[in-house]
Amino acid sequence: MNIHEYQARQLLREYGVPVKPDFAVTAASEVEQKLGALPGPPWIVKAQAHTGGRGKAGGVKLAKSKDEAVKYASAILGMTLVTPQTGPKGKLVRAVMIAEDTDIAKEYYLGLLADRTAADYVFIGSTEGGVEIEKVATESPQKIARVHVDPIAGYRPYHGAEMARRLGFTGAPARQLGMVMAGMFRLFTEKDASLVEINPLVRAADGSLWALDAKVTFDDNGLARHPEIAALRDVHEEDPDEVRAARHDLNYIKLDGTIGCLVNGAGLAMATMDIVKHHGGSPANFLDVGGTASTDKVTEAFKIILSDPNVKGILVNIFGGIMKCDVIAEGIVAASRTLGVKVPIVARLDGTNVEPARTILAASGLKIIPAGSMAEAAQRIVRETQQQRKGRP
Repeated sequence: MNIHEYQARQLLREYGVPVKPDFAVTAASEVEQKLGALPGPPWIVKAQAHTGGRGKAGGVKLAKSKDEAVKYASAILGMTLVTPQTGPKGKLVRAVMIAEDTDIAKEYYLGLLADRTAADYVFIGSTEGGVEIEKVATESPQKIARVHVDPIAGYRPYHGAEMARRLGFTGAPARQLGMVMAGMFRLFTEKDASLVEINPLVRAADGSLWALDAKVTFDDNGLARHPEIAALRDVHEEDPDEVRAARHDLNYIKLDGTIGCLVNGAGLAMATMDIVKHHGGSPANFLDVGGTASTDKVTEAFKIILSDPNVKGILVNIFGGIMKCDVIAEGIVAASRTLGVKVPIVARLDGTNVEPARTILAASGLKIIPAGSMAEAAQRIVRETQQQRKGRP
């Protein structure tokens, strides 16, 4: 789960990371009154949307007076922010953050995430803050510093000392960097985060360090332990179909292909997308119906898949364990009849109650194409969608 920058800054503040004062508003009429609580001017006015590149898209302005702050907030609120991350549709800006400006002497990058290969945590730092860290890692890998933290031992002062040495900090800034890293680590581990990122972490003219921009994402599986974090969710920033799927306990992620996939189990869903791609198709989604799907749940899954106008065919790939194939078959038939499905459906079912499931599909009178293996199913749905695009039956 992602949260807004102003929410991430507040969390960092709670964990002892130095962050300049700020506030967020959803209406420009709130700005002038709230500015009285901030030092300044000047102030930074920033669009709050789950995307990077806001400055280049016109979503970040420097206000040198109250009138300018109100003017910029009015212009940014309600704008459609188009960045490389949002695509051409962009994102509607529903909130802006206004923060005290910082006298910047130098910008750095500092992030913390789990290193699944090393089975530990890793701090990533760079003297090249304020730009895409992925680009720096590719073009100037020598400018990337990595400090690993054992998950059992946890963060220790020597981790901060090592990062300070790698980034060229000495004296008070080096000690403050250690405090920043300690706060980031506690936030990461105590709140089940998947990323804590400060970009840029800035050194002011007086040598002090400040978190200027912050990004924190959370593991959805840990949200049940943190209702205060779950409450920060902004569903307006998420794909509406993914939000709808979550309400029905469906794991759905929209992709840009043409073949809708309905599968049970995350591993099988990944394998299904791979084999579709291998045989020349392009998956339109990841959709895991889980192990306890009902007929209604399968019907809802079909509705979500078919809400994507790019879908030209549906591949159902079910291995029945706890999930019973006949339940899925009944769901496929019910969904096809209820929704009047016009795209081809290929169904590969195996496992618990597979024979009754095949009987249900065969007796339905619907054009549901059976497949005996994953390879056959993938080849058939790719062929069917290709023929549909060419206008052949």
